[in-house]
Amino acid sequence: MDLNSDFVTWFRSVAPYINAFRNKVFVVAFGGEVVADGKFVELVHDLNILASLGVRLVLVHGARPQIEARLAEHDLQTTYVRDMRVTDAATLQCVKESIGRVRVEIEALLSMGLPNSPMANAAIRVASGNFVVARPIGVIEGIDLMHTGEVRKVDAAGIRSRLEQGELVLLSPLGYSPTGEIFNLTLENVAAEAAIVLKAEKLIFLMDSTGIQQVGCSDSEPSLLHELTVEEGKALLAKLSDGTSTLSDDAQLYLPFAIHACQGGVSRVHLVSRHVDGAVLQELFTHSGIGSMISEGPLQNLRQARIEDVGAILQLIGPLETDGTLVRRNRELLEMEIERFVVVEHDRMITGCAALYPFADDNATELACLTVHPEYRSTGCGDALLKNIEARARSQGSKKLFVLTTRTAHWFVERGFYETGVEELPKVKRGLYNYQRRSKVFVKRL
Repeated sequence: MDLNSDFVTWFRSVAPYINAFRNKVFVVAFGGEVVADGKFVELVHDLNILASLGVRLVLVHGARPQIEARLAEHDLQTTYVRDMRVTDAATLQCVKESIGRVRVEIEALLSMGLPNSPMANAAIRVASGNFVVARPIGVIEGIDLMHTGEVRKVDAAGIRSRLEQGELVLLSPLGYSPTGEIFNLTLENVAAEAAIVLKAEKLIFLMDSTGIQQVGCSDSEPSLLHELTVEEGKALLAKLSDGTSTLSDDAQLYLPFAIHACQGGVSRVHLVSRHVDGAVLQELFTHSGIGSMISEGPLQNLRQARIEDVGAILQLIGPLETDGTLVRRNRELLEMEIERFVVVEHDRMITGCAALYPFADDNATELACLTVHPEYRSTGCGDALLKNIEARARSQGSKKLFVLTTRTAHWFVERGFYETGVEELPKVKRGLYNYQRRSKVFVKRL
C-alpha cells in the first residue's frame, strides 16, 4: 500500500508539468560522447516519453570524439582557437564523414520499437536537412579558421512545419551557405540559435559535470547552483575573469550560450549531467531538479490569485485538509473567494498560498489558509506570504491580524503573534468558531 501511495503521489505531482509542457518546443543538445559511450539508448527512452507527452523535440548533436578519431586515422593534426576547431579542407572531409555517421546512428536508435521496452510502439519519425544557414567565422587571434563557421540563420518555419507533423527534428553541427559551401559549427551555437528562433520553452545541454558548480578560490568543495538568473550567470563569468571563482570546463563553455539563449527569449535553459540515467526526466519533472537552470529573471513570484489557480490551490491544500490541519474548502467556495487569496508561484507552479478576511467593524483581519508546499518550506515562501498579508491588512485599516491554528503555533509565535482567547475574536468570527476543532487563537498587532 505504501508503494502504491507513493506512486500515486508522485504521479499526481508531475501532472502540472505534463500540462505545462504539452505542445511546447524543447531543444536538447548533446555531444558525440553520448553516442560514443553508448548512453544514447537511455536518452532515447526519455526522449520517447517526452514525445508521447506532446513535447515537440529538436535534437542537436555533436561529434567531437568521432572527428578526433577520424583525424587520428588520417594522421591529421588539429588546432583549436577559443574551443573552436580550425577546419581546413582535409579536416572538413573528416568532419563531414564523422557527423554523417553519428547522425545515421542516432536515427537508427530513434527508430527502435522493441516490444516490452520504453520504445514499444514509439514510431518516432526523424526529420533532418539543411535547416541551418552558416557563414565563416574568419580570422580570430590572427588565425584563419577557414571552414569553421557560425550560424547565420535557422529555418524556423521549416522546422516548425516538421514539428507540427509530429516529427522529431535532428540538427547536425554543419551549416550551409547560399553559395553551397559547408561549414563546421559548434553544437552549442546551433542549439542556442535554434532555441531562440523557435521560441523554445526549454534548451537542455547535456554535459560532463552536474551543472554550474561554483568554487571559490579558497573553497575545497564545489556547490551546485540549482537556479540562477542571467545577471547571476554574468556575475559568475566576471568572477571567473578576475580569478575570484572557478567553473568546470564545460560550464565555462555552455554558460555563455545559456545566457545568450535566455536573453533571446528562451524561457529556461537547463545544464544537466549526461552521466546520470534519466537526468532529463529528473530535471524536468521534479521540483528541485538535478542540474542547473538559468532564467532571465527570478523564478519566484508573489501575486494575486486568479480563477485559473483554483485547481492548483486545491491540490496544495488538499493534504492539510485531509489530516485536519486546515478547514476543508470545496471548489465552489474557493472560486467565490479567490480574490481573497495571494499565491507564490515558482517557475509557473503554485508553491504557496494565503488568504485574508477583513472584519471592518472590529478593525481586524483574519489570516487563513497559509500553506506552503513541503519542498519549499525552507525558501522563505511562508514569510513572504505573511508579509504580503500584513501589508494588505494595514492598507485596509486593520489594527490587528489574527489566525486560528491547530498545528503551527510556534511558527506564528516566532513571527510576533501572541496566543489569546476566543473572546478576542471579532463577534462574527466568534459565532463561527468550531469548538470541536479547538483551534488556538493568535493575534499580532499591526
